[in-house]
Amino acid sequence: MSNIIKIRGIIRDFQLGNETVHVLKGIDLDIDKGEYLAIMGPSGSGKSTLMNLLGCLDTPTAGSYILNGKDVSQMFDNELAEIRNKEIGFVFQTFNLLPRTTALGNVALPMVYAGASKKERVSRAEEVLENVGLADRMDHRPNQLSGGQRQRVAVGRALVNRPSIILADEPTGNLDSKTGEEIMALFDEIHKAGNTVIMVTHEEEVAAHAERIIRLRDGMIESDTQNR
Repeated sequence: MSNIIKIRGIIRDFQLGNETVHVLKGIDLDIDKGEYLAIMGPSGSGKSTLMNLLGCLDTPTAGSYILNGKDVSQMFDNELAEIRNKEIGFVFQTFNLLPRTTALGNVALPMVYAGASKKERVSRAEEVLENVGLADRMDHRPNQLSGGQRQRVAVGRALVNRPSIILADEPTGNLDSKTGEEIMALFDEIHKAGNTVIMVTHEEEVAAHAERIIRLRDGMIESDTQNR
């Protein structure tokens, strides 16, 4: 197995007025290509901060982060934006869809930034929507879709650029338990297809889908266990 993520000594501090808040206190973490990992921890444990660093939405105060062989800890915003678009597919609790755009348009959006032609965008977005079970909903706008369908659109958008990693932040947080289970079954399939999946969750039943669970406490890794 080859590392897709290699993190060493990651520290993340935030300034609040005159006070420095130490959120991550020296995290070391290796994640292999094709792993299915859950990050857990109580509120304030640093899991969202770690997620933002893994997703290149933020940079560390100190330490190194090698993603697919590139050191992203020292990159500028424009370089990080490019890495995010190519390497990482995001799925958020709140879906983050464009309200006036169809399911097809929302899924195709990352390909616009990647410079794909219109023909490529439409054909790939249609393929992905079919894969997530929304072949018959491509022309619907978010307000015409159920919560579960919206999250499927969000998952499709995350997959469209064939990223190295799918990062999911509380992916079932806004869904009822039955719909949540359907979305988790979709993540299981995405992982079986060879994707690296990392999700942040506080729900044990969601984390139970992952093969490995990292638990954070007070900005440090408290435990790192194989789930199956």
